[in-house]
Amino acid sequence: MKKLMTAISAASIVAFLLTPLLSFTTLKDPAPAFSKWEKLGERKVNFKADRDEIGVGRFEGFFDALQVKVKRGPINMFKMVVHFHNGETKEIELRNNFAAGSESRVIDLPGNKRVIDKVVFWYETKGFADSKAIVELWGRH
Repeated sequence: MKKLMTAISAASIVAFLLTPLLSFTTLKDPAPAFSKWEKLGERKVNFKADRDEIGVGRFEGFFDALQVKVKRGPINMFKMVVHFHNGETKEIELRNNFAAGSESRVIDLPGNKRVIDKVVFWYETKGFADSKAIVELWGRH
């Protein structure tokens, strides 16, 4: 009887320790756990400029999507051009008036995960308020 009680106690302890580990395998959508967004850089928009670029570089890693976020002030963003490490470029039409605090759609990059050298933004600030916008570039690993 004592051996039976010891076996039951051991089984209870093992079940108690394994339950939290097994609960992680029941996630409905495990993909978001593997998607990591990283801020790649930002630029304060100059009212005189109509073009800015954010350098990224190969040490930042590989990315499969980008997103633009605008803070502090509005901006009319025409397009962005992504320059990849292999020399290719991808022009992405945005044609969007971004309000302060808004963001672009998630922009999937062509091909598999890619190394980005830089992203060039083309925009206009004429007719907007005095607040200089801050454009942030985010990349998804």
